[in-house]
Amino acid sequence: MVKTVIVVRDLIKRYGDLVAVDGVSFEVYENEIFGIVGPNGAGKTTTVECLEGLRIPSGGFIRVLDLEPKADGYKLRQLIGIQLQEGKFPDRIKAREALELFAALYSRSLPAGPLLEKVGLLDKADDYFDNLSGGQKQRLSIALALVNDPQVVFFDELTTGLDPQARRATWGMVSSTREAGKTVILVTHFMEEAERLCDRVAIVDRGRIVALDTPANLIRSIDGGLRISFSVDDSSVVAQLENIDRCRLAVSNRDITIQCADGRVVDEVTRILGDNDCNFHDFTVSKPTLEDVFLSITGKEMRE
Repeated sequence: MVKTVIVVRDLIKRYGDLVAVDGVSFEVYENEIFGIVGPNGAGKTTTVECLEGLRIPSGGFIRVLDLEPKADGYKLRQLIGIQLQEGKFPDRIKAREALELFAALYSRSLPAGPLLEKVGLLDKADDYFDNLSGGQKQRLSIALALVNDPQVVFFDELTTGLDPQARRATWGMVSSTREAGKTVILVTHFMEEAERLCDRVAIVDRGRIVALDTPANLIRSIDGGLRISFSVDDSSVVAQLENIDRCRLAVSNRDITIQCADGRVVDEVTRILGDNDCNFHDFTVSKPTLEDVFLSITGKEMRE
C-alpha cells in the first residue's frame, strides 16, 4: 500500500482581513514529487511554510511524517529538508563551510564532499558564496536541503531567475532526489516545470486548490484538447471550417485557431484548405499544457 507522509485538511492562514490560504486539503504520498503550482500570491509558499512549521496556521489539520509542525517542530525539522523561496548567506562563506555549518545543526548529516559532488559543486567547494553563479547558488541550496538526509524535501521556486540550461540541470537534480527515495514537494509558478517533474499537481489560485490530479489527467480534462493554428490569405474559407463537427473556431483577422478532441480533424482542415486552393502559413498542431489547464479553470493568464 502507498504510504501517506503528509495530510492537510481545511488549512487556513489569515493575516488580519487577508485570507492567504482558504481551506486547502490534500495528501502527499511517499516517494512522489508533489507539485503546488499557481501564480505568485496564490498562497503556495504560505501553505508549505505551515507544513514546515515556519508559520502557525489560523485553522485546519496538518500532519507531516505523523508529526504536528507546531508542537513537534524541532523533531520534524530533523526529518525534512527545506529550500526557501528566498535565502541569504554571508558573501564570504565558502560552499563547503555552508554545508558544514548546516550539518552541525542536525543530529544526523551527510559529509560535505560527496554532497557537493552530487550537485556538481565539488570543484567549487572552496569558492565564496558571492562568487558562485545563480545556478551554482541554487545547486548549493539543494545540497543544503539534503544535508540532513531528509525523508521529505521542500523546494520553493527553485528555478526562478535561472537561464534555461541551469533550469534543466536543476530539474535533473530534483528528479534524482526522488530517485534517492525521498518525497519532494515542489512549489513553482512555472507550469512546464510541474508538467515535466511532478507525479501529481495541485493548482492553487487565491488561496484555494482549484484542481488536483496527475498532469496527464488534468490535461485530458480540457475539452477540445487539440489546437490547430494557422493563417490564411483568404478568410472566405472560414465558413466551411465552421461546419466541422465538435470543434471550436476562433478567428482574429486572418489568424485561425481550431480546438477539437479528435485528431482526424487535422486531415479535414487540410482537405478544406486544399479544395479551396487556399494559401496558408504557420500551420501548427499542438496539445494542451498545464498552463492551458490553468487558463481553462481560472479564466486568466498566469501572473508573474
